[in-house]
Amino acid sequence: MNITRENIDELNAVVKVDIAKDDYAPKVEKILKDYRKNANIPGFRKGHVPMGMVKKQYGKAVLVDEVNKLLQESLNNYLTEEKLDVLGNPIPKEQENFDWDKEDYTFEFELGLSPEFDVDLELKKPVTKYNIVADEEMVNNQIESIQKQYGKLISKDEVEEGDVVAGTFKNEEEGIEKETSVELEKVKGKRNLNKFVGSKVGDTLKLKTKNLFEDDHELIQHLGIEHDKAHDLDIEVEFTISEINKRELADLDQELFDKLFGKDQVKTVTELKEKIKEDAAKQFEQQSDQQLMNDVTEALIEKTDFELPKEFLQKWIQTVGEKPMTEEEAKEEYEKSEKGLRYQLIEGKIIKENNLEVNFEDLKAFATDKIKQQMAQFGQMDPSQKELDDIAARILSNQDEVKRLSEQLMNEKLLEFYKENMKFDEKELTYEEFVKEIYK
Repeated sequence: MNITRENIDELNAVVKVDIAKDDYAPKVEKILKDYRKNANIPGFRKGHVPMGMVKKQYGKAVLVDEVNKLLQESLNNYLTEEKLDVLGNPIPKEQENFDWDKEDYTFEFELGLSPEFDVDLELKKPVTKYNIVADEEMVNNQIESIQKQYGKLISKDEVEEGDVVAGTFKNEEEGIEKETSVELEKVKGKRNLNKFVGSKVGDTLKLKTKNLFEDDHELIQHLGIEHDKAHDLDIEVEFTISEINKRELADLDQELFDKLFGKDQVKTVTELKEKIKEDAAKQFEQQSDQQLMNDVTEALIEKTDFELPKEFLQKWIQTVGEKPMTEEEAKEEYEKSEKGLRYQLIEGKIIKENNLEVNFEDLKAFATDKIKQQMAQFGQMDPSQKELDDIAARILSNQDEVKRLSEQLMNEKLLEFYKENMKFDEKELTYEEFVKEIYK
């Protein structure tokens, strides 16, 4: 067997594989002998079928199969030994009038080669690193939400603003009949609110769904309709009141603090506010980190300029899916995926040059930490090491989970690397300001 490579340019090459009869004949002969031993052909005893008949019936199929196996194995070994960094997979070149009746064969494959480039982490315009903080309004809203959650509902005879009204929404034509509870704080506009105020149990109100709630998504819950239908729904519904309650907020006392955080962990409203700010900061940090990762990715793609074997990749995309694509479809798919491919190459280079690989011990520790976090959410604050190890072993025996966790861990390693090695413009702002800035 002989393998040679011709470099067309820096990004494209053709590999030629010559396979001689001596390369495949011994394996083909052995397989055909095994076929002969086990073949059941009418008129012949098992193991006594003439070899000529076995070759006639099975020879070509076995030959093609073994040559293809040998070809794939030798090509993979060649790419590994030559340390060729290829994009996609080798594409076999079409050969007209290929003849399997010959004894020696030649195959050619097109290769797309990974470009040579350097990654410079020093950006002309530094990326913004957001520090999101909980403002006083957010903290107070969170406290009110806690008080509502742990408060009481007191039955009433007549509806007033701020009440919670239970009842049934109906519209026969649309097939709507849904029992629900409406918080009047979420009803939109004075006109709608006035229809509720002063009503009593047993009263039926006629309401328009359009602009009934501050958020159209409330209609999904209260009417039992699908998401797509909720937007701009404009029908009349009847709401028959079955119960009226006033929400009495829970007192901000030690009993409530202990329910929320454990005994004597929080003792004053001031400490409660600080605790809410701390918890919010942890949640905001995840969003800030994700935005930082997105912005760094975009900046590195923009700054790191290199060519790709575009025509090869478009041709490869045509063949790689379950269904072959047309040239136009492959071109469109390439344009959609080019930016992602560029970052994969940039990311791969950063990982390799800075030894950021994920090993099994890293992965096990990462999985164990995730397990502890999930168990803590369900009140299991101090699981045994054996329990953690057993759960981690089960998770890491699943290849899909290993892949998912490895990607998460590598993302964290890259983020930490960027934080340590890049300069950022830091900006402190509230969550509302952050949302406005990101989605402006």
